[in-house]
Amino acid sequence: MKKHRIIATDRLERNMGELEKDKKDNTSIQVGLSACLAGHEVRYNGGHTQSRLCLDVLSKHFIFKTFCPEVAAGFGTPRPTMRLSGDPSAPKLVFSDGDGVDLTAQLVSGFEHKLPEMSHLDGYILMKNSPSCGLERVKVYQPNGHPHQIRSAGLFAQALKEQYPLMPIEEEGRLNDDTLYDNFVMRVYAYNNFRCEVLHQPSLRKLIEFHTSYKYLLMAHNQRQYEHLGRLVAQHKKAPLDELISSYFKDFMQTLAKPANRRDHTNTLLHILGYLKKSVPSSARQHIVDVIYKYKDGMTPLVTPLTLLTHYLGQYGSSYINAQRYLKPYPENIHPIRKYCR
Repeated sequence: MKKHRIIATDRLERNMGELEKDKKDNTSIQVGLSACLAGHEVRYNGGHTQSRLCLDVLSKHFIFKTFCPEVAAGFGTPRPTMRLSGDPSAPKLVFSDGDGVDLTAQLVSGFEHKLPEMSHLDGYILMKNSPSCGLERVKVYQPNGHPHQIRSAGLFAQALKEQYPLMPIEEEGRLNDDTLYDNFVMRVYAYNNFRCEVLHQPSLRKLIEFHTSYKYLLMAHNQRQYEHLGRLVAQHKKAPLDELISSYFKDFMQTLAKPANRRDHTNTLLHILGYLKKSVPSSARQHIVDVIYKYKDGMTPLVTPLTLLTHYLGQYGSSYINAQRYLKPYPENIHPIRKYCR
């Protein structure tokens, strides 16, 4: 087991070294990671749940900051299994052997002082089903030994969500779903971009520039929220700058939280195509329209119309439309295999 842990750690460190050398990528993005997913032997049985996705793919783009709340709280490794018990709305942590000793305060003592230190993170990837780190659907057991129908979040995961409600947080297991993976990575980059481009040195000009670059990505996620955020920026004189930025950031991240669907992507693609109306022959535009509707009908992935549009926009599009982050919300090589689920 030690050998596996060393190999995993060496691989993670090697990936981090490669990341530091890559000047073209954004190395400022730091993401929290459950330590067991990084290959650290911190699980109850002394093992780990090493994530190939995190170690082999995402570590080339993200700087992972690992943490295990159970080890931080002083629970040994290995240790007896633990689970949530009682009221699903306010569960307590107990050992699974049924002795009933409440371990909640001990666990909280291991992470509550760490939460303020995580403000620099741009996202967090958690271990699923864990009584401490599970993001949702964690079983909560009743006195009769059976799980309640209502599930809960792990205690650390819940505290993390409450401390940083806008931060992109996801379970590693759910990242195997193409749509959820795409949405999480996109939100991490958006969260980082806002913090670096707007919050670092706040100004109305920077907020307007940021909003302008994300207009079509917002349109693809929610037309009403796209319009709402546009009005919020346009009516900037009605609120102090700090209140405006705070309101915008909240609504912006909440808008991106729900993955876009094919219908809204189709509407966005057609809007972008309008920028080629005067520069691209009608036969070529009609071909793009046909491909867009094939995407809408589920016959082709999003990358097909996006590639066509990007090709023509690169030749004939304005700097404004080519700067839209909808066309490239994150680096293309961030996928283990290129996934076109958006």
